Amino acid sequence: MEKFLIVNNPNAGRRKAVKYKKNVIKFLLNQNAEFKSVGIDELSEVDFQEIKTVIAIGGDGTVNKIIPYIINTNKALAIIPCGTANLLAAKLGISTNIQKSLEVIKKNNIKTIDVIKVNEKFSILRAGFGYDSDIICKTPQSLKNKFGYFAYFLSGIIFALRLKRKKYTITADEKKISVLATCIIIANAGNMFKNLVSISNNCKLDDELLDVFILKVQNPIMYFIEFLMILLNKKFSGSKAMYFQAKELYIKNDFTTCHVDGEKQKFKGDIDIKVAPKSVKVFSN
Repeated sequence: MEKFLIVNNPNAGRRKAVKYKKNVIKFLLNQNAEFKSVGIDELSEVDFQEIKTVIAIGGDGTVNKIIPYIINTNKALAIIPCGTANLLAAKLGISTNIQKSLEVIKKNNIKTIDVIKVNEKFSILRAGFGYDSDIICKTPQSLKNKFGYFAYFLSGIIFALRLKRKKYTITADEKKISVLATCIIIANAGNMFKNLVSISNNCKLDDELLDVFILKVQNPIMYFIEFLMILLNKKFSGSKAMYFQAKELYIKNDFTTCHVDGEKQKFKGDIDIKVAPKSVKVFSN
C-alpha cells in the first residue's frame, strides 16, 4: 500500500497548519491510506525508504526543508499551502483553500520540475541578494504574523530608502560579468505576489535554466520604475537592469547574506549556483 508522510509546520499561516493537519488526516483515512505524521523539525528521524508521497502543510520554507529528502527520487511532493507567500503552490495552480488543495492530491497529476542548488543548499523558487534579501530576511516574523504577505510590501518601502550598490563579479556559463548592483535575483519560479505577476514569462519550473535579474539603480524611485517595468514584462536589459538565462552561475564572494526560498543564509567564500534538472516530482493542478 502507498504510504504517505504528513509534514506539519505548526507555526505556518498563523497556526492554520494545525487545523489543516486534521483535514489531511481525515482525507487520508477516507482514502484508507497508510500514513504517518511528523513535525518539520523531525524530518531527519524519518525512514524515507517506505514513503511514496510527502504532504507538506506549510509555506515555501516548509517545502524547502523537505526537498533534500526527496530530490532525485520517485517520491512525490504534495502541498497544502498555508504559509506567508505560498509561491510554489501558486505556480502549480494549488489553491490555499484546504478542500481544493486536497482535490489536487486526489487527481494525482504529477509533474517533474527543476531545483536550484546554491552551494549545498536547495532552492525550488529563487535566491536573492541585496535588496531582495533585505526584504525577505529582515521582515520581522511578528509583522508577517499580523499582516501576512503585505508585510513584505511594508518592508520593501523601508529598505528602498536604504538602497546600496555592491560590486559583484559573476561568471555565467563561462561568460564573466562585473557589475555594481543593488539587487540580484536568481529564479527557478519567477512569480511574485502569489501568482499575479512574474519577473519573466520565460521563467519556467522545468526549462533547466536559471533566470537571472540584476538591478543596478540606487535611487528608490528609479528602482521601483525599473522593477515595475520588469514585472510588466516591458523591459529586460539596459543601463539600469540586466536579464539573462544560464545553466550555472558563479559569484565571487568573501562574505554575504542572502535568502534561499525565503530562508536567510550566510555564505563565506564563493557561491556556485546551478540547475538540478527535473529532479523533484510534485503534485500539480
